[in-house]
Amino acid sequence: MATDPQTPLDFEPSRRYPDPAVKVLDPSFARYRIYSSSVEQLGSGMRWAEGPVHFPAGRYVLVSDVPNDRIMRYDEVTGAWGLFRQPSNFSNGNARDRQGRLISCEHLTRRVTRTDFDGKVVVLADSFDGKRLNSPNDVVCKSDGSIWFTDPPFGIGSDWEGSKAEAELPHSVYRIAPGGQLGLVTSDLAGPNGLAFSPDEKFLYIVESRATPSRLIWRYDVGADGATLSNKTVVVDAQGAGAIDGFRVDIDGNLWCGWGSDGRDGAQSSDLDGVMVFNPQGRAIGFIQLPERCANLTFGGPKSNRLYMASSHSLYALYVNTKGAG
Repeated sequence: MATDPQTPLDFEPSRRYPDPAVKVLDPSFARYRIYSSSVEQLGSGMRWAEGPVHFPAGRYVLVSDVPNDRIMRYDEVTGAWGLFRQPSNFSNGNARDRQGRLISCEHLTRRVTRTDFDGKVVVLADSFDGKRLNSPNDVVCKSDGSIWFTDPPFGIGSDWEGSKAEAELPHSVYRIAPGGQLGLVTSDLAGPNGLAFSPDEKFLYIVESRATPSRLIWRYDVGADGATLSNKTVVVDAQGAGAIDGFRVDIDGNLWCGWGSDGRDGAQSSDLDGVMVFNPQGRAIGFIQLPERCANLTFGGPKSNRLYMASSHSLYALYVNTKGAG
């Protein structure tokens, strides 16, 4: 019998430690695995989970359920799982700015917004050079108050994650300056997706999710002006084995990447579903296997050592022996 994607999926946590789902691929990853920590399912019933963001002041996590046009909320204290916002304008990526406000990438309205503490929604960007943005996808906030986001056309490719429309601009990455000015960072990537800064913000990593033959993560040097990029270098090559989506960087510079089957040419493998961890040099050192493909993730909890993983229909979590950068 087919399962309704909105029906919570059965999940059986590991009965033994260490959790066999947390795999050490390189000895250097052993220090990040907590022996008595196992993967937990916190909430389910979504159609396509994306954009998790943690709010330490309120002790909760928000997760986009893109096709259902809503944002879900998980309470760290009570474990409650429920609706935060609907409609959400088919929001995808989310972030928390330096003042603790919600920043969202909205597919339907093709814009980036900020939700103020009083609930007012402020439009930060919706066009460039007189043309509408495509469908802002993922977003990250820098310590200088600037906001960086990717703008592929994924959300306007059909009526599934927004409304089908023609792209007016190239696939691009943009920066919103602290003063509100929108500037083009780069338009040389096919399907720019997840992005994150290194702990010292000297590098910006960006996923090129339509690169061929493999999905890539590029590393750029961030200029002294804090706004320009140079020295484009491949740091992770999925080598056709997996698809990289959203990711986060920990305090040691490791990249924790949403991972799953590439899906091209009809190839599928559930063994690839989860989170792949790469060291700063791009070597795979660890893998967290999940029952569903992970699209995006974030660090949270009181000590920023709980990894929240938005994966297809569910939100999963795992305590790890590191912390999120920034």
